This record gives sequence, structure tokens and C-alpha cells, in this order.
Amino acid sequence: MSSIILEMRNITKTFPGVKALDNVNLKIKKGEIHALCGENGAGKSTLMKVLSGVYPHGSYSGDIYFEDEVCEFKTIKNSESKGIVIIHQELALIPYLSISENIFLGNEQSKRGIINFNETYAKTIDLLKVVGLNESPDTMVNQLGVGKQQLIEIAKAISKEVKLLILDEPTAALNEDDSENLLKLMLEFKKQGMTMIIISHKLNEIAKVADSITILRDGKTIETLDMKKDNVKEDRIIKGMVGRDLTNLYPDHTPKIGETIFEAKNWTVQDVTNSARNVVDDVSFHIRRGEIVGIAGLMGAGRTELAMSIFGKAYGTKMSGQLFKDGKELTLKNITQAIDAGIAYVTEDRKSFGLVLEEDIKTNITLANLRRVANKSIIDDGQEVVEAENFRKKMNIKTPAITQKAMNLSGGNQQKVVLSKWIFTEPDILILDEPTRGIDVGAKYEIYSIINQLADQGKGILVISSELPELLGISDRIYVMREGAFTAEFERKDASQEKIMKYMTKTGVEQG
Repeated sequence: MSSIILEMRNITKTFPGVKALDNVNLKIKKGEIHALCGENGAGKSTLMKVLSGVYPHGSYSGDIYFEDEVCEFKTIKNSESKGIVIIHQELALIPYLSISENIFLGNEQSKRGIINFNETYAKTIDLLKVVGLNESPDTMVNQLGVGKQQLIEIAKAISKEVKLLILDEPTAALNEDDSENLLKLMLEFKKQGMTMIIISHKLNEIAKVADSITILRDGKTIETLDMKKDNVKEDRIIKGMVGRDLTNLYPDHTPKIGETIFEAKNWTVQDVTNSARNVVDDVSFHIRRGEIVGIAGLMGAGRTELAMSIFGKAYGTKMSGQLFKDGKELTLKNITQAIDAGIAYVTEDRKSFGLVLEEDIKTNITLANLRRVANKSIIDDGQEVVEAENFRKKMNIKTPAITQKAMNLSGGNQQKVVLSKWIFTEPDILILDEPTRGIDVGAKYEIYSIINQLADQGKGILVISSELPELLGISDRIYVMREGAFTAEFERKDASQEKIMKYMTKTGVEQG
């Protein structure tokens, strides 16, 4: 048998108005970790959906060979029966079922139609040991963090006797510790002979685990590199992805900082699930005009709850403290009042809360400020088209038309639509929660440039990010948050990853 476990030849896949894959070729060696890289929209996820049967045979052209056999997968079940299992970026677990029920959903341990729960429980314990998760099989999934849920997805894949495991952005929603644990687990699986394909925008993670890397650009195969033999560096990968050298990951920016535009004093928010705990605890901070302020913190530190509670009580039932804009106190009872006060919030979860995926780009962009495109409460279709087209060009949203549904856009272009929606409200204060999560380096650079432009217009920008290099690269000042409280504040010149990490994980207060 060949050392090549998978070969995809001349795969072409077309959607209305766009060719997503154009004669793509891919070879995967048995027992290797193979990285698939490219900008958002390059075709990575589409290629894996072709392989796994999400896009069935007949909906694309080209050939798939797995273990030297021609495969024509009509369904996901077909590919799984061969040992090909994909874990998508959006986890597919059912929150109100237990771990064991989720792992064996659709693959029930049964005889004559009757589920053997003892066997299910025992096998779940074995699988959880394999992925290093010390939880009871009866635990409800909604009681677990994202990192543990990701491990359950992997346990579910292993239960299907996987030969080729595909992980699509497996660490996108994980903190650094959970990401590191997942990468170690992948290396352990590799020792045991498992073959894996990883799609990731985090090039440092690819450098840690990948043996080979295939780069896609605009739906075409650019090259496949041996990570060790070719001595592949991040700059080399980026050049292949974007088609040019990207000399600086963060655009140069000289801030023009003015007077304080926004201030929170002694802001406290009660946890909605535990009234005895404050998820935001006596937090005070300020943002000046033209300033980009970052908030660093581990997952669960209270960063998102802080942002959402400020944005018209979008989170929390009981809160106290004061909010000020230009020195005047704000009373914001709902999101509409927050928008009217000139505050905008770009959520960390663009697919669930940022976009209406079934609607087109035009509708999504104007949704938060319909008054601007309405005449006597009636939408002016012509004006809506003009405004949406303006944002499509200004934000470089890669799409054949503004009538394209948001669900058909790549992650980076979806994020640009969300940003467009909130910029369209003409805010003075813009809160950005994980603004580049799951986005490639080229699209990140464009979004950083947009953030800088907004700051130069005199807006106050608050950025929440789990990527410390990102915060250090774009922020003028950084607050550090731990267990609902701010533990440090650093000017850009005084900040470092080591200092920030110290105050993310240890109590103490430092002003800098």
C-alpha cells in the first residue's frame, strides 16, 4: 500500500457567482499532521467539506482517492465509514445532553434497537481517558467550557475508528492553555499513527505540530512544503497565502489622542447564573478620543460581560456604577439607547449574534440603523443599495454582489460586514470583542487598518482580545482583567506579554 493515505485530484467546486475551488490538488502522507493554510475564502473549509461528504459527489468535479481506492462520498456517513472524520470550527454538540450521549449520538451502542447504556458509559470513560478529560460521562455539555467541549468532539471522532482526523480551526475559541493541551494531544495521536489535517490561521501553532503544509490562494493550490526539509518560517507561509511579503503584521500608526470621551466608574455586574458572584467587580476605566484601549484577560475573566453590560445592559440583570460620555452621565436601559448614545458593540460571536446569516450583505449592513435608509418609516431600497455598495468598496468585502447571503462569505468578509453594520450607526465609542478571531493574517491587517482609521476620526476604541501580540500591536493602552476586576494598566511603551500574563494570572494592581 502507498505511503499516501489521501489524494484529491483536480477538485473544482462552484457556487453561484464564484468558483470556490479551481483544480485543487492535495496529497496527505499516512501518519503525518498536514496543515492547510490560506486566507479566508481561499477554499480550505470547502475542500474539507468535499472530502467529508458535506458537499456530495456530483456537486463538484475531480477525484478522491483514500487508501488507494476511488471514493464517491454522497453523505458524511459514507466518509466516516472509511475512517474520515471532520471536526468543524463551530462545535456540533447538543448542550442539554450528557457527554456520553453526545459522543455516541448517531453511533449508539445498541442491540436490536435497544441502547446499552452500561456499554456506552464504559466506552465513554475509555475515550475521555484518551483525550485527557477527567469528567463524568453523565455531565451535561452545557456545564463545560469550550476547551473541554473541543476534547469531547475529538473523543466523538475517535469513537468512529478514525483514520484521518480533520480539525477545522480547532483552537480558534480556546485560550492559550487549552490550545497548548490540544496541540500536545495531536502530537500524541501522531505517535500512535493517526493521520491529521489541521486548518488554522495561527501560524505559530502550525509550526509546532505540522509535518507538511499546503497553501491555497483564491481557490487554487499554490504549493506544498515540507516544514523541516524546506525550513519553513511564518514569513514564507504568509507570502504564499497573500501573494506578497507582509513585512509588518500590524500597520504603523501614530495616535492622535484627545480628551476623555468615555468613562466607567465603579462598574459592577452580577453574574446572571450566580447572584452571590460579581462577574464585573468595581471596574473603573476611561477611553480618550482617538485612543485604542485594549483589555487582556483569560477566558472567564469578565471581559465580554463588561462590554455587553455597558452596551445597554445586553448582559446582566443587576448592575451598579456610573457611565459617562464627554463628561455627562449616561443612563442606558437597553441596546437602542446605547446605539442612540453613540456606542456600538461588535460581538465575539459573529455568526450567532453579529449577523443574520440567511439575509444578504445589504440587509445586514443597514440593520442597526434603518432610520438612515428610511423615508417616513419605509425603507428606501435605492438608498440602501448605495450605502451597502459604499461599504463593500470601502471595507474591501470580497463578494460578487451585495445581494450575496452572509452565510456564503468567508469569516474575514463576514467580520467586515459586522464592522460595516456598526460603523453605519456612526458611533463615537466602538467596542470590539475578539475582532479578528478565526481570520487570516491578510484580513487581520485590513481590519487593524480600519480600526486605526476609526481612531483617527476621533472615535474611542475598546478592543478585547485573547491574542496578546495583537493587543500589544494595536493598542495605545492596555487594561488587564482577572476574575471580574482590573489588576493592571499599561501604556503601550511599558507593556509586554510577560507583564500582562503576570497580572492575568495573579492578583495585584499596577498603574503604568
